[in-house]
Amino acid sequence: MSAAVPLEARLLDVRKIWDQAPHNAFTDLARWNEHFYCAFREGRGHVSTDGRIRVVRSKDADAWSSAGLIELNGYDLRDAHLAVTPDNKLMLLGGATPREKDGQIAPTGSFVAFSSNGAEWSKPQIVIEPGRWLWCVTWHEGKAYGVSYPASQGEPYIDLLTSGGGIAWQSLVPKLYGVGFPNEATLRFDKSGACYALVRRDKHGNEPYSAVLGVSRGDYTQWQWHDLGPEFNGFGGPNLIQLPTGQWLAAGRMHQDGPHTALCYLDVTNHTMTRLLKLPSAGDTSYPGLVWHDDLLYMSYYSTHEGKTSIYLAKIKIVMWSCRVCTTRRLPCCLQLLEASVPWGQAACMGLKREPRSPGIVNWRWQGDLNGFLMTTSWLSVKDSGWK
Repeated sequence: MSAAVPLEARLLDVRKIWDQAPHNAFTDLARWNEHFYCAFREGRGHVSTDGRIRVVRSKDADAWSSAGLIELNGYDLRDAHLAVTPDNKLMLLGGATPREKDGQIAPTGSFVAFSSNGAEWSKPQIVIEPGRWLWCVTWHEGKAYGVSYPASQGEPYIDLLTSGGGIAWQSLVPKLYGVGFPNEATLRFDKSGACYALVRRDKHGNEPYSAVLGVSRGDYTQWQWHDLGPEFNGFGGPNLIQLPTGQWLAAGRMHQDGPHTALCYLDVTNHTMTRLLKLPSAGDTSYPGLVWHDDLLYMSYYSTHEGKTSIYLAKIKIVMWSCRVCTTRRLPCCLQLLEASVPWGQAACMGLKREPRSPGIVNWRWQGDLNGFLMTTSWLSVKDSGWK
């Protein structure tokens, strides 16, 4: 792990949550009304005429049951994405391809459906005609934002779209970015209103096909673009999420040592990305959904590493390695003192006071706010490991 990366990802659990169709793929994950919801495509294969969207839900992310099956006659429905609308409905966005036979390349558009209870869904409605694919949607201050790209036809560029209700869409930036072949893109906003776009690129002539990070503020009409490097060529199914502490994580498909789904640290200040964790995955894989809940990262994805293309759910603990008080050292935060030996000089720099108790036991008390990742107690009793 690079010294510039201020956190570590620890895989606590990963399990298969669905495999009932011949091919189960392209996930997203949301937490809404005290439940987890995972949406994904079911079909005969990766490219087939019978694509439909399955929505499953769970109270605890362990036991899952079906909550909906969305189909549209004449269309292969693909790449489900979930979002919560301003009026607290669950919105489903996906690709819609009028495919006539399995394996056929055909133009893709986008559909939406809505639910007020997670079980009953409105009829899927085409909102972007086949030829441009609005791949993912994010709501911000009452508006929906998304990026569309050419799906099997047209000039290779992405554009930025907005909508007041998620059905009628208008172009905000007609040609947002067009270097290489940009396509799948996820937008996220921070508390200041800054917008970040993580965009996949595929091969197009001799142009680069690494993932790019876009950054915009204000009215979102002016953008700065940053190449994230060849390690992230063809970064399929890009997603990103901001932690409560402000750091950003990203996830998608990487190709070093074979295709796999990866969780990464995304530095939006220095415009770099670093892989943190390789999930159990291989072959046809990726398209992760990301949810932060009860101090854990929940991550859905699909993979063929166990033979059948199936849906998986991972629980990941994020450990922070620095805090605001001590910015020059790679230190564990407050609660991680229970797991690591910290020299006394460093602990003092962190604002901690060492107070010996009985032999071999030391109380540590911090003086003031460390702005640690978690801070639930004012005392730590730990074994004395020879701190000086």
